[in-house]
Amino acid sequence: MPQTPLSEKLRLKLVEKVRGVFNDVEGGEKPVPPSEEALFEKDTPIRMVHADIVAMMVGGIRGLLLQMLHPHALQGVLDHSNFRSDMHGRLRRTARFIAVTSFGHRDDAKAAIERVNRIHAAVGGTLPDGNTYSATDPRVLAWVHVAEATSFLAAYMRHVRPDMPGGEQDEYYRQFAVIARALGADPVPTDRREAEAIFRELRADLRTSPEAREIADLVLSQRPQGAPPAVQAMLGAEAVALLPPFARSMLGLERPGLAALPARAATWGMGKTLRWAFRQG
Repeated sequence: MPQTPLSEKLRLKLVEKVRGVFNDVEGGEKPVPPSEEALFEKDTPIRMVHADIVAMMVGGIRGLLLQMLHPHALQGVLDHSNFRSDMHGRLRRTARFIAVTSFGHRDDAKAAIERVNRIHAAVGGTLPDGNTYSATDPRVLAWVHVAEATSFLAAYMRHVRPDMPGGEQDEYYRQFAVIARALGADPVPTDRREAEAIFRELRADLRTSPEAREIADLVLSQRPQGAPPAVQAMLGAEAVALLPPFARSMLGLERPGLAALPARAATWGMGKTLRWAFRQG
């Protein structure tokens, strides 16, 4: 009986390790299998961008940091989330939602969207200034979406395809808009120009606060079980480097200087290794 080559054993071990970080293995959770009947066709921009693990991790951190600058989104997390005690669990659930809606069967994707909408319907409260907030507010959902979409795409282009054609970038926004609209977001960008315009418009809603800075510190210092601390620090440094200057200032973060160059090189190398492990090229 032929033995499995050492390189293949290493590849399978790496795949198992990464899946353990993104799935609740102890709870019996398994990776989302790609479906031929997904919301989006195979090899289209949204599936290519969301398939790259490193770009999604960097983009996910950047997106979350941006989202916490919106006082309504921040208060929702503070009032209705166990973020502080189970940050990894929250991030893992977000990653799974992205995976199901991008790659899973369309029925599973729609069920996941409906589940999130039900959760959002029960999330609301009062802001420190006395005004009320609701997780179903279309404009708040719009910021959550545009923060995610611009972050995922920025990280993908930085680490995977710097020369990604403009038409494919626009198609990414058109595809991701399907999910955002189903979640009740409005306005929703359908191309690069609209994404930039909506980002600028919604920036006026953002506020800095000690709580936003606290969440940023928690996000950047998290140590997911099974992930080497150095890896998380490297991903965090890349996410901070990708933030707009105004966001770094509001969160009290400094742009990584020359020390960030090794992190970027290491992130690129890790991405190449993971794409090999998951047979992504």
